[in-house]
This record gives sequence, structure tokens and C-alpha cells, in this order.
Amino acid sequence: MAASASEAALVRGRATYQDVLDAPAHQVAEIVDGTLHTHPRPAPAHGEASSNLGFELGPPFGRGRGGPGGWRILDEPELHLGEDILVPDLAGWRRERMPELPATAYFTLAPDWACEVLSPSTRRLDLQGKRPIYAREGVAHLWLVDPTDRTLEAFELRDAEWVLIACAKDDEPVSVRPFDAITFSLGDLWT
Repeated sequence: MAASASEAALVRGRATYQDVLDAPAHQVAEIVDGTLHTHPRPAPAHGEASSNLGFELGPPFGRGRGGPGGWRILDEPELHLGEDILVPDLAGWRRERMPELPATAYFTLAPDWACEVLSPSTRRLDLQGKRPIYAREGVAHLWLVDPTDRTLEAFELRDAEWVLIACAKDDEPVSVRPFDAITFSLGDLWT
């Protein structure tokens, strides 16, 4: 019987990009601290919150419609950050830092903003595994969206430490850095 990608990685030691490529197509594969993590595609509530946040931010920041523009905001980009491979639910780069998209299927430039939508299967990895990597790589802003609790926590990186800058719940208005040029209802993520 053939070994799975994660079993093969354990035999070799640290997981590699080949392990990500060998993961089943219906799974999201990430490498955090040398360990391959696979999980199913997001559940509907998770996907809806992520998509709706992209709908709120994309036009004003990605296109400059009703906002300042100047950003590239992408769903589930594959980030190669040192030996770690992360797939945030959403990530954004200021266009001045990334004027052109890379020709590769992944990004080696850390984003300016990342958003993780928390779910029971990924919560621990997002909070304990990925959050320190985002800090190490200098991601300036991190948003954590929890569709179960209907919350948003926004963090800013200061002196290599995450500082909580805003919390919102249910349908409270959201106007938070780096996207504080607009205000939207958090409740729009759940409907």
C-alpha cells in the first residue's frame, strides 16, 4: 500500500512543496514549521464569510470603486514564505509593492494584509501555527473572522508583536485599518 503525502513527509523529515503538489485535489495543503497540514475545502458558512468580505473590500480597494483603490486582494493565494507554505482565506498586497502578479502559481512576497476565517478544523493552525509566521514575515495587518461567533478581530504588527486594534460582533459597523477608508456592516458577511 502506498504511503500518503503526510506519511511520506514524516519518513523524510520535513515536508516539501512536492508534498503539497501530491495532496488530494479536494484538500487544501499547507506546510507550517515543516509539517504538512491538509484539510477539506471550507464549509458553506466559512466560504460565505470569506467571499462576502472579498465583495466588500474588492471594489473600493482593488478597483477604486467607492474607495481609494491601490490593492490586489485575492482569495486563497498560496504563499511560499521561507520553508512555510500558507493559504490564507484572503490576502492583499498594496499595488506599489506588487505592481505585477507573479508568473508562478504562488507568491513569495508576503502580503500586507491577511485574513483567516476560523473554522473548527483550522482554528488551531490559524492561531498557533500561521499567525507567528505572518508576524515573522512582516505582514502588517491580520484579520480573524469567526462565522460561528460572528466576530472579527483585527490585529496590527508593531515591533514584531500582534496588537489587537479592533473587534466587531454580529452586525456592528467595521472601519478598520488598513481598509478604514470605508465602513461596512459585519452582518453582511453572514448573509
